[in-house]
Amino acid sequence: MFAATKLKKLGRLFVIKTRVEVYMVTYALGLGAAERGMHYLDQYPGYGGYLLMLACTGSVFMASAKMLDCVKLEREKAEAEGTVTAPAGTGSAAAGSTATAIPAE
Repeated sequence: MFAATKLKKLGRLFVIKTRVEVYMVTYALGLGAAERGMHYLDQYPGYGGYLLMLACTGSVFMASAKMLDCVKLEREKAEAEGTVTAPAGTGSAAAGSTATAIPAE
């Protein structure tokens, strides 16, 4: 029981919930892709290296767009169900607590 609780808490660290988190992950992926692209330019001079570098950086843009779409979809799904998870730092009693949406009149 204790191990399952710890694993659940550890698993929550790897869930991207906000656009800011997506941007941070994109930045890290972009740094890695640029570094790998520079290695490709050293290994394959000319057009081959440039194409491989373009593939590295292009994949980051595609992954970032997909993550942003998924965060937006999850947010819309939570709003449609009537439960919205409050992001950390919004003044809620507990960060990540579930609040009930108030219907618009």
